Amino acid sequence: MNTLEWSDALVLGFEPMDRMHREFVALLGQAQSANDAQLPSAWSAIVDHTARLFERESQWMRKTHFAGATDHMLQHRVVLNLLRDGLAMTRRGNLPPVREMAQELATWFVKHTQSLDAALAVHLRGQAETSLRRSSA
Repeated sequence: MNTLEWSDALVLGFEPMDRMHREFVALLGQAQSANDAQLPSAWSAIVDHTARLFERESQWMRKTHFAGATDHMLQHRVVLNLLRDGLAMTRRGNLPPVREMAQELATWFVKHTQSLDAALAVHLRGQAETSLRRSSA
C-alpha cells in the first residue's frame, strides 16, 4: 500500500488551503498505516477534518462568488457522504472496504487538489491581490 505523502505537487500557493491540505494528508497517512484497532478513530479524524475543510472551501467560494462553486461543492458532498459511510463500516468492524476507500481517497485527493482546488486557489489569490490593490489605492 502506497501511503499518500505531502509533496510540492500538492502546493497551491494559498496558505490557508495548503495548511488544511497538509493536515488532511497527515491524517490520511495515519489511517492508511493504522492497525485494525486504530482505524475507526483514524477514519473518524479524517471525516471530521474533511467536513471542516470542505465547509471552509465552500465559505470561500460563496464569499468570493467562485464560478465553479456548484460543481466543486457537489463533489465535496459526494465524497463526504462516502467517508461517512466508511465511518459507519469501521464502527461495524467492516474494515477491508475502508482500507480500500483510503487508497481511493488518496488518488481522488491528488486529482481534486490539482484540478478543482487549484482553480479555486488561483481565484482566491486573485481576490486577495485585488483586495490589496484596493486597500493601497
